[in-house]
Amino acid sequence: MIITPEVKNVVALNCFPPGCKEAVQRQVDYIRSQSALKNGPKRVLILGASSGFGLASRIAAFGAGADTLGVSFERGPSEDRSGSAGWYNNLYFREIAEEHGLYAKNLVGDAFSVSMREQVLSTIKADFGGKVDLVVYSLATGVRPDPESGNLIRSVIKSVGIPYTGLTLNIEKEQLEAVTLEPATLQEIDNTIKVMGGEDWADWIELLNRHDMLADGFKTVAYSYIGPESTQAIYHKGTLGHAKKDLQYHAEMMHEWLRPLGGDAWVTVCKALVTKASVFIPGLSPYVMALFKVTKAMGLHEGCIEQMYRLFFTHLYALNGPSLDAERMIRMDDWELRDDVQSQVNQLLEKITPDNFKDLVDYQGLRQDFMQLNGFGFDNIDYEKSK
Repeated sequence: MIITPEVKNVVALNCFPPGCKEAVQRQVDYIRSQSALKNGPKRVLILGASSGFGLASRIAAFGAGADTLGVSFERGPSEDRSGSAGWYNNLYFREIAEEHGLYAKNLVGDAFSVSMREQVLSTIKADFGGKVDLVVYSLATGVRPDPESGNLIRSVIKSVGIPYTGLTLNIEKEQLEAVTLEPATLQEIDNTIKVMGGEDWADWIELLNRHDMLADGFKTVAYSYIGPESTQAIYHKGTLGHAKKDLQYHAEMMHEWLRPLGGDAWVTVCKALVTKASVFIPGLSPYVMALFKVTKAMGLHEGCIEQMYRLFFTHLYALNGPSLDAERMIRMDDWELRDDVQSQVNQLLEKITPDNFKDLVDYQGLRQDFMQLNGFGFDNIDYEKSK
């Protein structure tokens, strides 16, 4: 039986479990090949642990010898469908961690729900000695229940003030397609901030603090993106950017009330990469393909695991603490935004068309990253075998 990927536009409808295991193992192998992280975290909660930056953060913590508790909202297998890739990522990571004598528990469900908060609290009390020293907030979702009413709040990815027009990649059809979006309404901006801003992150940390579960020197980090001028209409100056500014606002608030613990909260600005969330952003894919073309040629390319190792090693657990920009953010996009990189990227973006993009920029690299998120595209995996 040949297992082939099923893709609808930019959504993977299936996965290949042995390939998911390979993807996790490769990230583990990378971490184990690097210099050991000294004085790293030992009891880590990852909210959004099953893929992308959240999974890479968990594996980076594993490299420091940390026990980890991962929360994610994934779909298990059924009689006629495979589970989601994240479901298998969770299982395979736990297997690997336990082989190395580390605790790795997966809680699958809605991280916004009261019941999940109760499960996390009881697990920390029972298995972590009642304390955590790092919380990674890496939730990527378009919907959040209102904490008061329970009604669903939906975010949008739109520009603000003026319409947005650009090219975006349809992975299913392997085509660059024109997209035009009307600007967001004030209600849509507010909803996006509510879903993707910092309120829920701060609520989690406040909850843990209220139950005296934050260890001395506690740290927490959430992930963001800013990007160059060429992406800012749809991202940094759009609804997503408004939400990320709210994320930073809450980081500053937590910075103040974590001081008595010797703790802190930071927003980390990551580079543009292929994740299950980023492929949904209209107009971002041409930029990512151009960026990959340039950074690979210059020896500056990083995937999620390389980014997270560098974050942990040179910032979060560096001897003198993290290097921060003027707004107190950790900038992991420093290589991406180098002038020499952006000059070459912009030259490519000026030339890109639906006819030439496969040859001009790194389309194959983006497509391979997308496929490998779902267990496909590994040259050492036999896809003619049944899962």
